[in-house]
Amino acid sequence: MKHADLQSPVSFMANVGRLPQKGLLVVIDADAAQRVALASEHELLSVESYRAELLVAPWKRNGVKVSGRVVADITQACIVTLDPVEAHIDEPVEALLLPDESKLGRQGFDGGGEILLDAEGPDSPETFSGDTIDVGALAEQFFGLAIDPYPRKQGVSLEAAGDTDPAESEFQQKLRSLLGKS
Repeated sequence: MKHADLQSPVSFMANVGRLPQKGLLVVIDADAAQRVALASEHELLSVESYRAELLVAPWKRNGVKVSGRVVADITQACIVTLDPVEAHIDEPVEALLLPDESKLGRQGFDGGGEILLDAEGPDSPETFSGDTIDVGALAEQFFGLAIDPYPRKQGVSLEAAGDTDPAESEFQQKLRSLLGKS
């Protein structure tokens, strides 16, 4: 997926054609309309605040490194009760990007045509075309990944919602009998 193709409520096109050696500091403070769009995009009840602080810096010969944080306060619906659940997001942003025509991107890091990936290490570089990168859309990707997909109101369990699925309750009964609980 190329970042230039993404449409983000918090888009910020950074010109990476002439980056300063120290990098370019980008701060995105979402306004009310952008926060409403983010909430809609990520199926949230609301986004109270959203701020991304990013450093867009040269990497290797013609690549770009984007690093920083995205911090947000959001409200989601509890998956059990649908009551509002507030959450705080403070997520690091780390990405390496290479131009489409980069030899490094085609040949891999070891120069032999293979890129060795470490599951715990950084992601492999993504590519971009032209001389701009939507760093706002990139930060939004990290924001989206940090959102709890199954938010629960404190103290609420799935059993508290009652048995809505007969197959599930039958499974729970068998599990209890196997565990010796009645």
